[in-house]
Amino acid sequence: MVDADQTFVIVGGGLAGAKAAETLRAEGFSGRVILICDERDHPYERPPLSKGYLLGKEERDSVFVHEPAWYAQNDVELHLGQTVDRIDRTAKTVRFGDDGTLVHYDKLLLATGAEPRRLDIPGTDLAGVHHLRRLAHAERLKGVLGALGRDNGHIVIAGAGWIGLEVAAAARTYGAEVTVIGTRPTPLHSVLGPELGNVFGELHREHGVRFSFGTRLTEIVGQDGMVLAVRTDDGEEHPAHAVLAAIGAAPRTGLAEASGLEIADRAYGGGIVVDERLRTSDPDIHAAGDVASFPFALFGTRIRVDHWANALNSGPAAARAMLGKEVTYDRVPYFFTDQYDLGMEYSGWAPPGSYDEVVIRGDAGKREFIAFWVKEGRVLAGMNVNVWDVTEPIQNLIRSAAPVDLEALADPHVPLESLVA
Repeated sequence: MVDADQTFVIVGGGLAGAKAAETLRAEGFSGRVILICDERDHPYERPPLSKGYLLGKEERDSVFVHEPAWYAQNDVELHLGQTVDRIDRTAKTVRFGDDGTLVHYDKLLLATGAEPRRLDIPGTDLAGVHHLRRLAHAERLKGVLGALGRDNGHIVIAGAGWIGLEVAAAARTYGAEVTVIGTRPTPLHSVLGPELGNVFGELHREHGVRFSFGTRLTEIVGQDGMVLAVRTDDGEEHPAHAVLAAIGAAPRTGLAEASGLEIADRAYGGGIVVDERLRTSDPDIHAAGDVASFPFALFGTRIRVDHWANALNSGPAAARAMLGKEVTYDRVPYFFTDQYDLGMEYSGWAPPGSYDEVVIRGDAGKREFIAFWVKEGRVLAGMNVNVWDVTEPIQNLIRSAAPVDLEALADPHVPLESLVA
């Protein structure tokens, strides 16, 4: 039986929002739970969109967070295909964008996620220009990659980040020709730096991917509304039957900004500013998932994490905080990827310029190793490649914030657990 005395509203029907709703019920909240999703699909997880589902290894239904019946069974009022265009913080209401319906809230969670950044060049209106963020995008791209593979077609991917490389791997698996264009000197440069980016570059080259680094797209060329080629700022023209814009994602902060909530500087990834309890500058409004910018004392900075594990964990943490429970959200950032026969997990935060050196444990040439980004002897981040069951000790090393013996760190015969202070 729902107690209508309290209403908690969640805006955003991704993983963070769905897990927050689940946690409210699991923690015994008996008030109204209203979950508003601007997509018509039930809440789903995003990693399969560029991995298993895109490759045809996972069924469409496998991506959903809950069975469709779960929401009614747990008295979660799910509004699909609905947008919220206004928050009135004084009246404590949200307004539906389609019909102006007002919904009162006692607590509000913003889990509005992120959206793909767009190419600002001529030709983006042509058929064959794609983004990958939503299930509908993945469904369309899956069909395109299959057709390109059958017809020996060519896809150009703008961006050499995680999404760009995962789609490149999928495209080659289908048999399509692939060119990746990146502005940095190596793949994944902003995350892995120059030391490790080439591990992924060589992997893709071995599978037939062509790279053009230090360049950017200037135009997508078409005929009769269809993509024919792309041009880059170095004067080159690359053949293309499809183009994927994989140049990052921007947090969807418009609703929060319009309501006067504090927004982080873009230098810190943007996003809605929250404290360690995931509260925004309004104590009755929380934020979680890709849109939240949270403080990380261990790194002495504010971070916005646009990855699955953050949505999985911050949604429930925000729900508990909304219920008045003691919460300190300080999860070590974590993400993973699968490309061809390479599996990788990364924990921590070590952008270029933040570390002194990279320590390798294992054989990077064989792609069976762990890399550690180190500053003044302290481990800031660790990446295990085709080495498993080491995430916990890597994260413990990061959390300890204590100097370690770098020779021992590089020695595969020294247990990682023994290095934690």
